[in-house]
Amino acid sequence: MDIHWRNSQKPVRFFMLDARAFLGILFLLLHFRVWVLVLCIFSMFFFWAFERHGLAFGPALRAMRCWFMGARRPANARSAIRRYTDNGCR
Repeated sequence: MDIHWRNSQKPVRFFMLDARAFLGILFLLLHFRVWVLVLCIFSMFFFWAFERHGLAFGPALRAMRCWFMGARRPANARSAIRRYTDNGCR
C-alpha cells in the first residue's frame, strides 16, 4: 500500500462525492420522513452538480453564501456605526 503523509490533506470521498454531502443521510437515518428523503436527494444532487463544474463541497458552500449575500457588502453594519455625540464640556 502506498500510504504517505501527503495524502492526509485529501478530502474523504464516499461514492464519488465528498463525505460531508452525506450528512443528510445520517439525519435521514435518525429522522426518517419523506421530506427529509427528498431534501437529502436534492442536496446530494446539488453538490454533485457543483463538483461537476469544478467546485468541491467547501467552496460550493462559500459560493452559495456569496450568491445569497449579493454584490453590496457594507464595511460596517448600520447598528455598528457610532454616531457623534456632544456631551458638552462642563
